[in-house]
Amino acid sequence: MAKFVLQELPKGMGNGENLVFPKMDVYSMLDFQTVLKHMTAHDGSFSSSAYKAVLEVFAEVMKSVMCEGHSIKIDGLGIFSLSLGLDESTKSAEAAKEGRRKSVKKQFGQVYIKGINFKPDAKLLAEMNKEANLEQSATGIQKPNKNTLSYQEKVAKANELLNEKGYFTLYDFTVATGLCRTAASTELKKIVADTKSGVATRGSHSHKVWVKA
Repeated sequence: MAKFVLQELPKGMGNGENLVFPKMDVYSMLDFQTVLKHMTAHDGSFSSSAYKAVLEVFAEVMKSVMCEGHSIKIDGLGIFSLSLGLDESTKSAEAAKEGRRKSVKKQFGQVYIKGINFKPDAKLLAEMNKEANLEQSATGIQKPNKNTLSYQEKVAKANELLNEKGYFTLYDFTVATGLCRTAASTELKKIVADTKSGVATRGSHSHKVWVKA
């Protein structure tokens, strides 16, 4: 049975209101081999190696066609599309100072693939809602953690997020640490400046994300 918790957003993130949102209580992250075992057990028509080969080919095709500007729609699963960002660290200081019409890279920074968006098929969501039996794992509403984390603990939180999904946003860090957006942004600047933290940043403003250094 899947479980969830009710989490209150840190102060400063709800326009003065105490906003509450449900969050999955994730048991674990299944690795590739475990997923293959589930696929084989669900439908024994093919071997584990056959499913592995199909998924690996799909990943290669996804990489190839999406880099050419295509999105991918899999009926019953959803739509995959690229998310782009601007790497401000590659921006030309001279171009910014002069304000002349330069290349995008010189003016705003190198455009890079920030991530892959996934929009699930409506039918898939409907089927999952019918099958899922969600239960609250903890009574009451979880309050944001008070700012009692040490610097080392904040660095650890940042690296946990990176290990989980490869990058994280300012919002992800505020939820993980309980800090407001301003405090989280300040702490992340310190962490990025620390060459031993293993954390770097890409993009700027609303497109900024934190990645492995």
